[in-house]
Amino acid sequence: MDRSARLREPKVALCGALIDAVRLESAVQQVLGWATEPRSTAEKARDDQHGLQRCRLVLTPNVHHAVLLVEQPQLREVYDQADLVLADGAPLVALARARRQPLPERVAGSDLVPALLAAAPLGMRVFLLGAGPGVAERAAAVIDKRWPGVRVVGWSSPPQGFEHDPQLDASLVDEVNATSPDLLVIGLGAPKQELWVHRHREQLDARVAVCAGATIDFLAGHQSRAPRWMQRAGLEWLHRVAVEPDRLMHRYAHDGRVFIRIAWGELRGRPLLPALLELRDGAKLSAHDAPPVTSPRGSATNKFP
Repeated sequence: MDRSARLREPKVALCGALIDAVRLESAVQQVLGWATEPRSTAEKARDDQHGLQRCRLVLTPNVHHAVLLVEQPQLREVYDQADLVLADGAPLVALARARRQPLPERVAGSDLVPALLAAAPLGMRVFLLGAGPGVAERAAAVIDKRWPGVRVVGWSSPPQGFEHDPQLDASLVDEVNATSPDLLVIGLGAPKQELWVHRHREQLDARVAVCAGATIDFLAGHQSRAPRWMQRAGLEWLHRVAVEPDRLMHRYAHDGRVFIRIAWGELRGRPLLPALLELRDGAKLSAHDAPPVTSPRGSATNKFP
């Protein structure tokens, strides 16, 4: 799927974001296309002038993101400028269906990344950013064994609060850029991961960045995903609360209360976030609009050559 084809995909205005109505297979094809696409003459000229090609940004919103979009206005710009937005949360898919704007399926970041690795061309370069100390390194070892054609060129587990330290923040960009990855998998937690990559995407020497939450933990075996039947039933959140009650119980309770208000407003045609969302061609789509639209639109670090 080329870029022009991607931009003709339908989108659903939901909870303050434009969500791409695509299946996992199409999302994998698009992301790998960006990760391996040859640079055009114009892009090469721009790279010569500015030093880097702009990093593509893939977001995977769930209920927590929907709440953050209401509570943290700075996140809205990140979503407005993302290249691909995929519905990770089952409640988002259910809400879209209830509004008669169905999304074809849930596309979780923790499904997307393994699918990308499985379909990756030989030698695709991957950098893992996030998770706790030692976790990204274990995830790299798993990838090397399970998908030997993929090159994990580096990993980093930055300390808490690194984004508030200009020196640490800049050094993390340098660590990523030293490896020039085709795919940057980010697991710093929301909204930190989205805000960080958005702030630095003009400086990052990575072709595509996927904000994928706990995916690095799942790959490393540090955390377990819910059984398939719970995933299919939209109950993966319940499994995660059971596994990490101290960290997630309060957040999920808060998000659940706020999301009920968000969903009620969406169903009544009076969303809590009525701001206009900008399409890539400069056209505007109100979050009030019902029908889908069609538009052209760490500090443990190791690096390998």
